[in-house]
Amino acid sequence: MFTSLQTPQFAMSALLVVALLAYFTVKWYLSSRQIQHIFAHRTQVPAAFSHQISLDEHQNAADYALAKLQMARKELCVDVFLVLFWSLGGGFSLLIKYSLMLSQDPLYFGLILMVLFSLLNGMLNLPLEYLSLFRVERKFGFNKMSKKLWLSDLLTSTVLSLVVGVPLLYAILLFIQQQPDFWWFWAWALFVGLNILMLWLYPTVIAPLFNQFKPLESGKLKIRLNQLLKRCGFKSSGMFVMDGSRRSAHGNAYFTGFGANKRIVFFDTLLTQLNDVQIEAVLAHELGHFHHKHILKRLALVLPVSLLVFMLLGFLSKQAWFYLGLVGSDEPDLLALLLVTPEHFVATCLALFGLILPIFSFFITPLMAQASRRDEFEADAFAVQNSNGQDLIDALVRMYQENARFVETDALYSRFYDSHPPAMIRIAQIQHIMQSTP
Repeated sequence: MFTSLQTPQFAMSALLVVALLAYFTVKWYLSSRQIQHIFAHRTQVPAAFSHQISLDEHQNAADYALAKLQMARKELCVDVFLVLFWSLGGGFSLLIKYSLMLSQDPLYFGLILMVLFSLLNGMLNLPLEYLSLFRVERKFGFNKMSKKLWLSDLLTSTVLSLVVGVPLLYAILLFIQQQPDFWWFWAWALFVGLNILMLWLYPTVIAPLFNQFKPLESGKLKIRLNQLLKRCGFKSSGMFVMDGSRRSAHGNAYFTGFGANKRIVFFDTLLTQLNDVQIEAVLAHELGHFHHKHILKRLALVLPVSLLVFMLLGFLSKQAWFYLGLVGSDEPDLLALLLVTPEHFVATCLALFGLILPIFSFFITPLMAQASRRDEFEADAFAVQNSNGQDLIDALVRMYQENARFVETDALYSRFYDSHPPAMIRIAQIQHIMQSTP
């Protein structure tokens, strides 16, 4: 069942080192390009934004972007260190030994190992998350959270992850035990079903755990928006205002859920930043995503891709060289103990796969970002057709201004990191649609 060839083992170790080096180098290089780009364009506001954004606001946005880039570099160093620590550094071997001490039952061992790994890895990342919120975001006036609220959110999200994740992991481990050759397929089916369920439950069950949602008050704005919904043929369970200002000064709007459980959500900060016609244009953009079925299309793409990922995981979980290449071969007794019960070994490989997947998946982010930007262009076009293009432009510029978004972006950096089109390109495209629309 298992292979332990020396060459594949060393190849796996070498692949990890090369991937980590490439991951670090590419991300550092991209951030360097963006930093240079910001310095080159911070002294003058682009013409498309000069009527609303002052030079002081433009330079403040540049400083904010630079601060976030410097924090991202720290996070990058920590990410690479943690991967090396858990894998070749021996951290995972220690965690396996401790988990085996707590239980050698295949099901409980796998649960203990993966829960401990997730909790410890999360805790090791907490200091930088704290600095990002309470130093960078607060310095620029965006973080409105108290430390108490931050800890409360952290506890709630941890409990929620355990409530959802532990039964999911237990079911997957049962599949491994009952269907050793095709467990990955049933795990994939469960994963897909759970994600669809969570998408349906998110608006009414999950989101209210963190924020308060109140129906949009009656008035001219609600009448205007209801007319837009009627024109677009959109039916939802209502329009709601979220107390986003409790946590951040950033503003946004979105619709979530599907079927009869759809709802439209506005951040309370957004409603104070934009006027009625601009809010209508923003909502028209969000309805464009619904009209073009972007969520369903994204789901249709995720299904086969995630199936391939689970299939790969099913293959790797039977290869001793995968484990040895990541954890090391200096403790043959530990490997022998894991191989006594295949479920032990598969659970270990499952956790290791989760550790390295973000490193390798980073290199396909330009493809995913490109698809996302295409969706944004389509939603913008829909908004121009069903509201007012100039109102949409004014709303976007106002949001860039209020959120201190630096409107100049290096093209290569943008391909990796921007799920939305760069500001200059996006506004130019909206203007082109306006000119070509009768």
